[in-house]
Amino acid sequence: MSDKEIYYEVKDYVGTITINRQKSLNAFTGDNIVEMQRLLDVASADKNVGVIVLTGAGDRAFCVGGDVNWEKGAGGKSGLEDLNFTFNRQIVECPKPVIARVSGYAIGGGHHIAYFCDFTVAADHSIFGQNGPRVGSPAGGYIVSHSANVLGHKRARELWMLCRRYNAAQALDWGLVNSVVPKEKLDEEVRKYADELLSLSPTCLRIVKRSFYHHMQPIMARDMKELIEEVAPNYFKTEEQQEGANAFLQKRKPDFSRFR
Repeated sequence: MSDKEIYYEVKDYVGTITINRQKSLNAFTGDNIVEMQRLLDVASADKNVGVIVLTGAGDRAFCVGGDVNWEKGAGGKSGLEDLNFTFNRQIVECPKPVIARVSGYAIGGGHHIAYFCDFTVAADHSIFGQNGPRVGSPAGGYIVSHSANVLGHKRARELWMLCRRYNAAQALDWGLVNSVVPKEKLDEEVRKYADELLSLSPTCLRIVKRSFYHHMQPIMARDMKELIEEVAPNYFKTEEQQEGANAFLQKRKPDFSRFR
């Protein structure tokens, strides 16, 4: 295994991008996201790759989203302020099929990355859910909107506005994942999906995937930064985000009552 925090491997026409920050449950920083975006472009252009897999190192987590220490920021400035988060858009614009291989927690940014992939294959101990309103992390725009395409509006609002946790069986029932298997069978199941895709016409798959993209285009116009500016332009200058992040780091329930 590589000692890099984000690394890329190619084997038998499958390119795998791995988040390797196991001590933080594969939470990402801004630098990690920039590298993931770069590697997705590399895999998209790699003629030796027909299918792309996104995963997290180890069995504890696929990814739990942004590292709260990074989101909280230094000197009161959140790392989210300067991040141009285009990774989900890249997944849907990528001409090749993208599979999320989920083993363990897929929370927050890690979860919405998974549901933007074309397929999600999960180990049976995996846990899914969003976290933004709980920790003062303001996801918005198409990242949120697309969940309604996957789940329907009632379930999508439950997912994002209540921040509950869902096991792999529930995620399968809701349509958040395509397949659930014991963790020792996970790589075999991912390979099965990849081999089926590799047996098909790559040009036809590109056309099909682009067709789904055109269905999504009306929501893709509104990104996270634009929605934050529209609804709460000074959000990062208030104490509200700091309260969410501090409560998470201090392992206590946040008190947002004074911000209502």
